[in-house]
Amino acid sequence: MPMISIIVPCYNQAHYLDEALQSVLGQTYPDWECIIVNDGSPDRTAEVAQKWVEKDSRFVYIYKENGGVSSARNLGIEKAKGVYLQFLDADDFLVKDKLALSLQQIEKNSDVNLVITNFRMFTDNPEMSSEPYCALNAQMFSFENMLYQWNNGFTIPIHCGFFHSSLFESIRFPEDIAAQEDWVVWVRIFKKGCTVVFIDQALALYRINPSSRMTTKGLSEDHLKACAYFRNYLSTEEYIDFSTVLFSRYYQLYEDYKYRLSATKNSNSYQTGLMVKKVLKSLGVLGLFKRIIPLVLQFKAK
Repeated sequence: MPMISIIVPCYNQAHYLDEALQSVLGQTYPDWECIIVNDGSPDRTAEVAQKWVEKDSRFVYIYKENGGVSSARNLGIEKAKGVYLQFLDADDFLVKDKLALSLQQIEKNSDVNLVITNFRMFTDNPEMSSEPYCALNAQMFSFENMLYQWNNGFTIPIHCGFFHSSLFESIRFPEDIAAQEDWVVWVRIFKKGCTVVFIDQALALYRINPSSRMTTKGLSEDHLKACAYFRNYLSTEEYIDFSTVLFSRYYQLYEDYKYRLSATKNSNSYQTGLMVKKVLKSLGVLGLFKRIIPLVLQFKAK
């Protein structure tokens, strides 16, 4: 049986790590190693990880100085012994048949080197999941869609993928961007050329985590950095087409924003608010109302 290397980067997510690692231990396919990469986390990550190493020798623990999720994943790739790679963030979850069903698809066709599964979302209990933020389908998985349509209706959580290790012989996660690093990797893999099979089953669970980097940091700067990365990997023609698509998309977003802003300003409620403001200002009590209204809203919230 071929070995599968599961790479789990962890930074300040010790409170989720047990659940993620339990989903690894519960896999029906037994020949795996799970590389837990502690990215200089100041929390209890080391303590939690060591407990799992003692429980099962297939768990491997590595500590490194903090360098970000990409550097943690890259170290995991360097240390991996498996024929196949499965990524799993420390707050996410794998359904018990994820490895077995993915490998089964590859065994049916030796040309396949990438399997992508569907996913669902959860907050606290993996048994109580909800519809994903985007509906994946097999038609999405092309180089053009990865490059041009990413963030425009779909993205793919990295743990939906099941990769032959050869795909990462010359590919690594970019370490100088804090988000969108997975986009760069997906594009490079499809640019390099891969044979993909899609399993339309939710075998990966994505945690809705309010403290995650995806919900606490704006992505515009990292999006631009990711776009700059593609200059190194795309042909001149591809990069021009890519730039044109992005420009058109953001121009349309700007036009939509202008339309909504104009509609809001022309609405009856907005005009009424302006009239009330003018009346209060003429009466000399606008400042008083500005101080009273926050107090009223605060009291109402209680």
